[in-house]
Amino acid sequence: MAEPVIAAKEPMVMELEPGTYYWCACGRSKNQPFCDGSHEGTGITPQAFEVKEKQTVAICMCKHTKTPPFCDGSHNAL
Repeated sequence: MAEPVIAAKEPMVMELEPGTYYWCACGRSKNQPFCDGSHEGTGITPQAFEVKEKQTVAICMCKHTKTPPFCDGSHNAL
C-alpha cells in the first residue's frame, strides 16, 4: 500500500450541507478534500462520511489524522 500524499499541512474548514461525502485518503485527488478516483492502484480507499445537518467542519488535508475525515492536529507533527 502506498503512503498518502500530504495535500496540505492545515485543515480545510468548510460548511457542508447534509449528505454523503467521500474524503480523499490518498491525497492525490484534484478535488481536495473529496475523492475523484485518483486513488486507483494505491491500495488506499476513500472514506465515506455523512453530514446529517448543515455544519462547519475541519477536514484533514495532511491525510494522517486518527479521526478521519476530520482534523485531529496530526499535521503539527509532520
